Amino acid sequence: MAVSGTLSTFRLPPLPTIREIIKLFRLQAVKQLSQNFLLDLRLTDVTELLVVEKDSRFIPGLQMLSDAAPGKLRIVHGDVLTYKIERAFPESLKRRWEDDPPNVHIIGNLPFSVSTPLIIKWLENVSCKDGPFVYGRTQMTLTFQKEVAERLTASTGSKQRSRLSVMAQYLCNVQHILTIPGRAFVPKPEVDVGVVHFTPLTRPRIEQPFKLVERVVQNAFQFRRKYCYRGLGMLFPEVQRVESTEKLLELADVDPTLRPSQLSVSHFKSLCDVYRKMCDEDPHLFTYNFREELKQNKSKNQERENDKERSRR
Repeated sequence: MAVSGTLSTFRLPPLPTIREIIKLFRLQAVKQLSQNFLLDLRLTDVTELLVVEKDSRFIPGLQMLSDAAPGKLRIVHGDVLTYKIERAFPESLKRRWEDDPPNVHIIGNLPFSVSTPLIIKWLENVSCKDGPFVYGRTQMTLTFQKEVAERLTASTGSKQRSRLSVMAQYLCNVQHILTIPGRAFVPKPEVDVGVVHFTPLTRPRIEQPFKLVERVVQNAFQFRRKYCYRGLGMLFPEVQRVESTEKLLELADVDPTLRPSQLSVSHFKSLCDVYRKMCDEDPHLFTYNFREELKQNKSKNQERENDKERSRR
């Protein structure tokens, strides 16, 4: 009875909070790493099975949490930009693309400095169905600066509409589900934070290679305050720019006087489909770089000026 009574009153100590772990290991946010600690328990009460952490200072604290919950937390000391998530989970979790999303969910309080390149990388993975998406339509819930979150979810015609809007929305259902005030973080960032949820679509709204779509969208938005034909014209060499741009817009049935922010995903689908055909007819088009041509022209002009100067002597 005595033994039974002892066991009945024995309790494991509660897991330390994130705030307690940070205090215990005397951790401070490093500005160069864009670190801000999210300590509000109402926002962090989730179970994480795999943690990828680049900053070695956090590994002992994470290990303490892992030891307190055996088998519940795996820790990877690495960079999420290069970590191979496709090797992290068992084959049994994989689902067909047409099925419901798998039981794998990417959750991240991303440093602002890597959030945009990382989401572009993961969107390309969605397009190719590789990386984290070998398991199926893996869902993502990620933090961004509020301004970036608004761009990702911006509708056609809104002032926040951007390259990110189109690249995300042609591949995923994108929702800005929550705004976290800066005061919820330590140290407090200068901006509020948007939480964005991504669910890959069973079928992309533009069925062309990711790099081709990115190329068309990127060019369209590089002169966002001008008519769309201005940026789209940069897809073509100078000698054929006017003619080819007119052909692209006419075949795609897109009004050349629309601003980039007024172009819908359907508009971009038509543009990408026509541009793909033009590239098939002239493969050099896809490797054309207007900045490189501009650089070469400047170099040639400089050589001419040098020749003139030498002839005067």
